[in-house]
Amino acid sequence: MNRIGIIFAMKEELEATLEKLEVINEFKIFDLDFFECKYKDKTCVLVECGIGKVNAARCSQILIDNLEIDVILNVGVAGGISSFVNICDVVVADKLVQHDFDLRPFDYERGFIPKVGKYINCDEYLVKLASEINIDNKISIGTIASGDIFVTEEMMGKKINDKFSALCVEMEGAAIAQICYLSNVPFLVIRSISDSPNGNNNITFDEFLDQSSKMAANFLIQLLNKIN
Repeated sequence: MNRIGIIFAMKEELEATLEKLEVINEFKIFDLDFFECKYKDKTCVLVECGIGKVNAARCSQILIDNLEIDVILNVGVAGGISSFVNICDVVVADKLVQHDFDLRPFDYERGFIPKVGKYINCDEYLVKLASEINIDNKISIGTIASGDIFVTEEMMGKKINDKFSALCVEMEGAAIAQICYLSNVPFLVIRSISDSPNGNNNITFDEFLDQSSKMAANFLIQLLNKIN
């Protein structure tokens, strides 16, 4: 795993990690800007995919098809929907689900994707490495739920937590997971909590976006130190 693709949804998340790596090349594929970086013996290709599942899936496929990536990491912030996580805590996904994928009229469970399943598991080796990292803030391992919705209502967050036992919600990870699963590429999703659904969490998000992005970047660097 010496050639690592790292996907971010927003520039703040990307920039927090670029500060920690040496950029050796910049290039563009379609409208996406890629930053090739060196970190010890590894080559990391960083890219901001844009917000949402389609953007994330498109970016993942471009990485896989064009850049000979060994593994994909998705790093950024998320909204906490469990009492077990707090602002700036880190959540490492052991599996992901698309909470807004709904084929119940065809007798599938909510979240179930034909030929894929309901949950998509992250790479066990990467999850194990991430679980061994020590930071000041709490690390939780569990389910991350993705959907094309910025969840602001507390009741919606509770429903997603109850239905999928998810620790947090975001808008990209499960789409990246689906592409990696279908392409047989190992992957891991890492999130730092920036807000919680409370009807006004956009304020908390804006306040903690930079801090949470830096927390996620710090965690990523420790993970890169462990990956062989």
